[in-house]
Amino acid sequence: MTYFEFLNTYGPQLLDGAVTTALQTLLAAALAIGIAVVMGLMRLSHNRFVYGAATVYIEVFRGTSLLVQIYWIFFVLPLFGLTLEKFTAGYIAVGMNLGAYGAELVRGGILSVPRGQWEAATALSMSPAIRMRRIIFPQALLKMLPPWGNLLIELLKGTALVALISVTDLMFVARKINGTTYLSAQAFGSALIIYYVMSRSVITPFMRWLERVMTRKLGRA
Repeated sequence: MTYFEFLNTYGPQLLDGAVTTALQTLLAAALAIGIAVVMGLMRLSHNRFVYGAATVYIEVFRGTSLLVQIYWIFFVLPLFGLTLEKFTAGYIAVGMNLGAYGAELVRGGILSVPRGQWEAATALSMSPAIRMRRIIFPQALLKMLPPWGNLLIELLKGTALVALISVTDLMFVARKINGTTYLSAQAFGSALIIYYVMSRSVITPFMRWLERVMTRKLGRA
């Protein structure tokens, strides 16, 4: 079977898997960004309980395997009365894991804003919330975008692990095709190409566009 014949036969299945992977990535990214912002801000709190809770969360999810976390959420939580559908368990696990990494990017980005910006906002009698929303966070966001681009690509690749709990994503479909046809090079080669296209042609251009938008918004173009 030539590669074109392979694509003609199994291409639709691979595309269906790619759509599932894209949905997993979008949902996990939204969750990861939300967690990262909340936990990053909590890590800057002077309240030791708030700071401690964020630190425990970050250390646990950064210090343990994503695969184990997926298994724990899908197989162990039902023992405590919380059962999640496999698709939901997949993106929640990936999002919570990458959110822990993103929290440190948020904290680092905020701390990198020059001290003079903090003092100027305080001199204008801004409340801490308004100061963060209007002055500090937009500048921090611009510095966070490049590493966040890398993190989102890692998130995309991390979604491949949800195939191990039978989510019919791209990797699950590639494994299924390989198991029935033994065309390993074609099945996994196609998956490799699709993952590359999704990261290089979607995530990277989007993050670069967002960086240009933020640069113009802050008057640094």
